[in-house]
Amino acid sequence: MKCLIADSFEREGIEKLRGLGLALTHDPALKEDALRDAVGSIDPDILIVRGTQVTDPIIEAGQSLGLIVRAGAGVNTIDVARASALGVYVANCPGKNAAAVAELAFGLILSLDRRIPDNVIDLRAGRWNKKEYSKAPGLKGRVLGIIGLGQIGTEMVARARGFDMPVVAWSRSLTDDGAAELGVRRMASVVEVAACCDILSVHVALTPETRGLIDASAFARMKPGAFFINTSRGEVVDQAALTRAIEEKSLRVGLDVFAKEPSAGTGSFEDDIVKRANVYGTHHIGASTEQAQLAIADETVRIVECYMRTGQVPNSVNLCARSPAKRLLVVRHRNRPGVLAHVLGELSHARINVEEMENVIFSNAQAACARIRLDDAPPATALDRIRSGNEDVLSVSLLDLPE
Repeated sequence: MKCLIADSFEREGIEKLRGLGLALTHDPALKEDALRDAVGSIDPDILIVRGTQVTDPIIEAGQSLGLIVRAGAGVNTIDVARASALGVYVANCPGKNAAAVAELAFGLILSLDRRIPDNVIDLRAGRWNKKEYSKAPGLKGRVLGIIGLGQIGTEMVARARGFDMPVVAWSRSLTDDGAAELGVRRMASVVEVAACCDILSVHVALTPETRGLIDASAFARMKPGAFFINTSRGEVVDQAALTRAIEEKSLRVGLDVFAKEPSAGTGSFEDDIVKRANVYGTHHIGASTEQAQLAIADETVRIVECYMRTGQVPNSVNLCARSPAKRLLVVRHRNRPGVLAHVLGELSHARINVEEMENVIFSNAQAACARIRLDDAPPATALDRIRSGNEDVLSVSLLDLPE
């Protein structure tokens, strides 16, 4: 198999991928048209990226492309819908950077509380201002509000405990039992979290449902002078509403992500929000610790190895969540050539689509059982032809699948 890594990637991970026997090309400079051309000429079976955009033309350029791995948590930089339409797996590495992102989020919280960047700037300029910088509320006892309690949010809870900070949280999947287990107070909505916390930290993936999730109604309920932290994605926040809240409610803000970020590791950056005195920004580096990148590289290697050896893809994000199949055809048969071809031929003749299928072999490999999920029930005549048309078919049954 051929593999193209179109982004920076850990050296140890590259060596492990080569150790799998892959014909590997690594070119972190490939972007946009250059990446499309490289996929077309190399024709890789596997494409690995980090922040690089993988668009429709790039996916279509690869005739052999079967797997795209995002060496990171999200997949918003990949045209997942187009990959799905072409039968290309998309996988990611969830949770491997959770501790790193939580560490940066707390770094931003501490920086806002003690104004660490401003301290540094003044000292470098030769200014001593202990009188001003001695003013800080401190973190102990302050309420941390968390939006999204996945792996990163859970890491935030653990760190809040170390700072003696009570936690209120909202997440679509959070139950009362789950909240009790984590030791947090479950709130019914984003707005309720915003209303009762001193620090609001966002940790949700970017999806159509979360785009603009933190909007004017949430900022309106925040306390004057509260902290707002976003280390998830810029697009989950209504930027205009955030800007107004900074002005009208004196919010102090820590941002690692922005709505418009350069696609490369270096370049010009234009977003006036980071020029405001109450805003501290970092360069979307939440996941960029050595520990996190090594863990992500190892997970990427695991995904690729599993795909090579079994055809299965761990962490795939674009498999059908619920099969559209309505009927289950069960065919017991002798384990001989031509049986499945006969069954599938009759289904095709009857214009019945196979949604999923598996064929399990019994001990001694003399008999097998095919379980075939169908989009509709074959007519009785087709079932009769399946039974009688091949001497190695032992039995045929058709079952209704639950709604």
